[in-house]
Amino acid sequence: MGIQGMELCAVAVVILLFIAVLKQFGILEPISVEDGGDAELELSAVRHQPEGLEQLLARTKFTKKELQSLYRGFKNECPSGLVDEETFKLIYSQFFPQGDASTYAHFLFDAFDADRNGALCFQDFVVGLSVLLRGTVQQKLKWAFNLYDINKDGYITKEEMLQIMKSIYDMMGRCTHPTLRDSAPAEHVELFFQKMDRNGDGVVTFEEFLETCQKDEDIMSSMQIFENVI
Repeated sequence: MGIQGMELCAVAVVILLFIAVLKQFGILEPISVEDGGDAELELSAVRHQPEGLEQLLARTKFTKKELQSLYRGFKNECPSGLVDEETFKLIYSQFFPQGDASTYAHFLFDAFDADRNGALCFQDFVVGLSVLLRGTVQQKLKWAFNLYDINKDGYITKEEMLQIMKSIYDMMGRCTHPTLRDSAPAEHVELFFQKMDRNGDGVVTFEEFLETCQKDEDIMSSMQIFENVI
């Protein structure tokens, strides 16, 4: 993949990899007829109790049946109700044996860890999944912006974007063709800012990010790919 083809690939990568992680957990299973029963979420089955069903129905765009199915999968794979960062990194490493996915997985883990407690619980997963699969374009792009905004100050700097891009190249390893130069991440960052930094002040705001992405047909298409995954 050439440098131009990667100008905003991380937006799609976020969705692709998150879906892959959930499938690895066995969470994205087909919803069967049995899932339509009246049983509530089995909160007593896990040590870390998630929010109740009604609260999650209000916070997400999933139905009761979908939440029950997702919870069964999560509970089976994560009996404690929590996923720590090292486990998250281990899962990602299985998808990218030719590269080093640890840094990108760290950034992605932080984006899902809304309460910054160092662990992902069921509501972290399901709220993030709802945004990525059922959210509006603006909600999905806000989530991606938050991923790139490493220190969460409301701006993407060149230093932050360089860290993100280096982590993506490290994760992809040698699967890019032709082989990329060592300077490729920095070159990508410059292209990113040429597109995104519309007022030339050296940082990218969410408004600039949103406006640019909404004018990019490829980005808009990637936002719709997984809407019917479950």
